[in-house]
Amino acid sequence: MKRACSIAAMQAEPSTYGPLVASAPARDRYDGVAMALHWLLALLLTGTFCVGLAMTEPPLTPTRLKLYNWHKWAGISILLLSTLRLAWRLSHRPPPLPVAVQAAMSPLRKTLFASTHRLLYALFFAVPLAGWAYSSASGFPVVWLGVLPLPDFVPVDKLLAGTLRLLHVGCAFTLAAMVLLHVVATFKHQWVDRDGLLWRMLPAPRRRPTR
Repeated sequence: MKRACSIAAMQAEPSTYGPLVASAPARDRYDGVAMALHWLLALLLTGTFCVGLAMTEPPLTPTRLKLYNWHKWAGISILLLSTLRLAWRLSHRPPPLPVAVQAAMSPLRKTLFASTHRLLYALFFAVPLAGWAYSSASGFPVVWLGVLPLPDFVPVDKLLAGTLRLLHVGCAFTLAAMVLLHVVATFKHQWVDRDGLLWRMLPAPRRRPTR
């Protein structure tokens, strides 16, 4: 019965579905600001994680010191963009899932869907804040983009720095795992379920003018 409802819903909105169909209705797409923040954060998160892995390789060189600074700058930028994204999301209701997608999801999948997004948002803040606190506890102030000194989160404390480092690294790898899970789920929706959810976060294609 549920499968029949799902098929009927897909037939009711045929332009929304199919892995190669980029014609999702405007009501099903996120707005331009939400799209821009999503993809900008995706690029920053990927780059910052890669830099974080690269800068841990010994020995300590001038290049590694530069990577540390870039990593911190990117982390603060992620924190600012995450704040802006959360504020935008709270003030601009995101589009609901298409009817067919909701009909095909079990209650458990809906709960996992919502929980995953909440955890992602929490980690967007937890990772850079833990990194900022770790830098402060280690005695290395954060100077954003090399021009704006930021206040220390905590006093210098080597023992606390070790704990905060573990927290920062643990949250970072958890965030990486959640992002990977998000990407895998997106591909599953797009290429296995063929429900076209990916197009909700992409601009609508320009239509050629009709003569």
